[in-house]
Amino acid sequence: MLFRAIPAQFQLLAEEKRTLKQYARTLSSRLTSGRGFTCLLTNDIEVRALNSRFLNRDYATDVLSFPSHDDDGHLGELAISVERAASQAIEFSHSLVEEIRILTLHGVLHLMGMDHESDAGEMAAAERKWRIELDLPSTLIARASVEAARR
Repeated sequence: MLFRAIPAQFQLLAEEKRTLKQYARTLSSRLTSGRGFTCLLTNDIEVRALNSRFLNRDYATDVLSFPSHDDDGHLGELAISVERAASQAIEFSHSLVEEIRILTLHGVLHLMGMDHESDAGEMAAAERKWRIELDLPSTLIARASVEAARR
Protein backbone atom coordinates (compact mmCIF):
# COMPACT_ATOMS: atom_id res chain seq x y z
CA MET A 1 0.00 0.00 0.00
CA LEU A 2 1.21 3.46 -0.84
CA PHE A 3 0.51 6.38 1.47
CA ARG A 4 0.66 9.77 -0.23
CA ALA A 5 -0.87 13.21 0.15
CA ILE A 6 -2.93 12.28 3.18
CA PRO A 7 -4.10 15.42 5.01
CA ALA A 8 -2.45 15.86 8.41
CA GLN A 9 -5.67 15.37 10.37
CA PHE A 10 -6.08 11.90 8.80
CA GLN A 11 -2.51 10.65 9.15
CA LEU A 12 -2.31 6.99 10.02
CA LEU A 13 -0.19 5.61 12.83
CA ALA A 14 2.61 3.19 11.96
CA GLU A 15 0.60 0.33 13.50
CA GLU A 16 -2.44 1.23 11.36
CA LYS A 17 -0.26 1.24 8.24
CA ARG A 18 1.10 -2.20 9.15
CA THR A 19 -2.46 -3.46 9.70
CA LEU A 20 -3.55 -2.20 6.28
CA LYS A 21 -0.50 -3.65 4.53
CA GLN A 22 -1.16 -7.02 6.16
CA TYR A 23 -4.81 -6.80 5.12
CA ALA A 24 -3.75 -6.18 1.50
CA ARG A 25 -1.52 -9.27 1.69
CA THR A 26 -4.46 -11.25 3.12
CA LEU A 27 -6.73 -10.16 0.26
CA SER A 28 -4.03 -11.05 -2.23
CA SER A 29 -3.52 -14.54 -0.82
CA ARG A 30 -7.13 -15.43 0.03
CA LEU A 31 -9.24 -13.54 -2.49
CA THR A 32 -7.14 -12.99 -5.60
CA SER A 33 -5.22 -16.28 -5.74
CA GLY A 34 -1.95 -14.50 -5.11
CA ARG A 35 -2.40 -11.76 -7.68
CA GLY A 36 -1.12 -8.47 -6.36
CA PHE A 37 -2.54 -4.98 -6.53
CA THR A 38 -1.43 -1.50 -5.64
CA CYS A 39 -3.47 0.69 -3.32
CA LEU A 40 -2.84 4.42 -3.04
CA LEU A 41 -4.20 6.11 0.08
CA THR A 42 -4.49 9.80 -0.65
CA ASN A 43 -6.75 12.83 -0.44
CA ASP A 44 -9.92 14.08 -2.19
CA ILE A 45 -7.95 16.37 -4.50
CA GLU A 46 -5.86 13.55 -5.95
CA VAL A 47 -8.82 11.15 -6.22
CA ARG A 48 -10.85 13.84 -7.98
CA ALA A 49 -7.99 14.44 -10.42
CA LEU A 50 -7.70 10.70 -11.15
CA ASN A 51 -11.46 10.38 -11.58
CA SER A 52 -11.51 13.32 -13.97
CA ARG A 53 -8.46 12.26 -15.96
CA PHE A 54 -9.28 8.59 -16.42
CA LEU A 55 -13.08 8.38 -16.07
CA ASN A 56 -14.20 11.87 -17.15
CA ARG A 57 -16.00 12.37 -13.83
CA ASP A 58 -15.17 15.66 -12.15
CA TYR A 59 -15.73 14.77 -8.50
CA ALA A 60 -14.01 13.03 -5.64
CA THR A 61 -15.19 9.60 -4.60
CA ASP A 62 -14.19 7.12 -1.92
CA VAL A 63 -12.50 4.45 -4.04
CA LEU A 64 -11.43 4.14 -7.66
CA SER A 65 -10.39 0.89 -9.34
CA PHE A 66 -8.11 0.68 -12.35
CA PRO A 67 -7.86 -2.94 -13.55
CA SER A 68 -4.67 -4.04 -15.22
CA HIS A 69 -5.03 -5.33 -18.73
CA ASP A 70 -1.66 -7.04 -18.65
CA ASP A 71 -1.12 -10.74 -18.13
CA ASP A 72 1.69 -10.17 -15.63
CA GLY A 73 -0.38 -11.30 -12.63
CA HIS A 74 -0.93 -7.79 -11.28
CA LEU A 75 -4.66 -7.07 -10.82
CA GLY A 76 -4.38 -3.30 -11.07
CA GLU A 77 -4.50 -0.23 -8.89
CA LEU A 78 -6.85 1.32 -6.34
CA ALA A 79 -7.01 4.90 -5.13
CA ILE A 80 -8.76 5.57 -1.84
CA SER A 81 -9.60 9.00 -0.45
CA VAL A 82 -8.72 8.92 3.23
CA GLU A 83 -10.84 12.07 3.66
CA ARG A 84 -13.93 10.26 2.35
CA ALA A 85 -13.07 7.16 4.35
CA ALA A 86 -12.80 9.20 7.56
CA SER A 87 -16.19 10.81 6.97
CA GLN A 88 -17.83 7.46 6.22
CA ALA A 89 -16.20 5.85 9.26
CA ILE A 90 -17.82 8.48 11.47
CA GLU A 91 -21.16 8.10 9.68
CA PHE A 92 -21.17 4.31 10.12
CA SER A 93 -19.60 4.26 13.61
CA HIS A 94 -16.41 2.34 13.03
CA SER A 95 -12.73 3.15 12.71
CA LEU A 96 -10.93 4.75 9.78
CA VAL A 97 -8.90 1.56 9.33
CA GLU A 98 -12.11 -0.50 9.11
CA GLU A 99 -13.50 1.86 6.46
CA ILE A 100 -10.30 1.65 4.43
CA ARG A 101 -10.50 -2.14 4.67
CA ILE A 102 -14.11 -2.03 3.37
CA LEU A 103 -13.11 0.25 0.49
CA THR A 104 -10.13 -1.94 -0.35
CA LEU A 105 -12.30 -5.07 -0.51
CA HIS A 106 -14.81 -3.26 -2.73
CA GLY A 107 -12.06 -2.01 -5.02
CA VAL A 108 -10.36 -5.41 -5.29
CA LEU A 109 -13.64 -7.03 -6.30
CA HIS A 110 -13.87 -4.46 -9.09
CA LEU A 111 -10.27 -5.26 -10.09
CA MET A 112 -11.35 -8.90 -10.36
CA GLY A 113 -13.96 -7.90 -12.92
CA MET A 114 -17.07 -7.60 -10.78
CA ASP A 115 -19.47 -4.69 -11.26
CA HIS A 116 -22.43 -4.16 -8.93
CA GLU A 117 -23.94 -1.67 -11.37
CA SER A 118 -24.40 -4.26 -14.10
CA ASP A 119 -24.41 -7.72 -12.49
CA ALA A 120 -27.32 -9.59 -10.95
CA GLY A 121 -26.08 -9.32 -7.38
CA GLU A 122 -22.89 -11.37 -7.73
CA MET A 123 -20.64 -8.60 -6.42
CA ALA A 124 -22.98 -7.90 -3.49
CA ALA A 125 -22.92 -11.61 -2.60
CA ALA A 126 -19.13 -11.71 -2.87
CA GLU A 127 -18.79 -8.61 -0.67
CA ARG A 128 -21.15 -10.12 1.90
CA LYS A 129 -19.21 -13.41 1.94
CA TRP A 130 -15.83 -11.74 2.34
CA ARG A 131 -17.13 -9.21 4.86
CA ILE A 132 -18.14 -12.10 7.09
CA GLU A 133 -14.90 -14.04 6.54
CA LEU A 134 -12.75 -10.96 7.15
CA ASP A 135 -14.86 -9.70 10.07
CA LEU A 136 -15.72 -6.37 8.46
CA PRO A 137 -18.63 -3.99 9.12
CA SER A 138 -21.30 -3.52 6.41
CA THR A 139 -19.88 -3.15 2.95
CA LEU A 140 -20.48 -0.42 0.40
CA ILE A 141 -23.12 -2.26 -1.59
CA ALA A 142 -25.05 -3.23 1.55
CA ARG A 143 -24.97 0.36 2.79
CA ALA A 144 -26.08 1.70 -0.60
CA SER A 145 -29.02 -0.70 -0.58
CA VAL A 146 -30.14 0.50 2.84
CA GLU A 147 -29.74 4.13 1.78
CA ALA A 148 -31.79 3.55 -1.41
CA ALA A 149 -34.55 1.88 0.62
CA ARG A 150 -34.79 5.00 2.83
CA ARG A 151 -35.51 7.22 -0.15
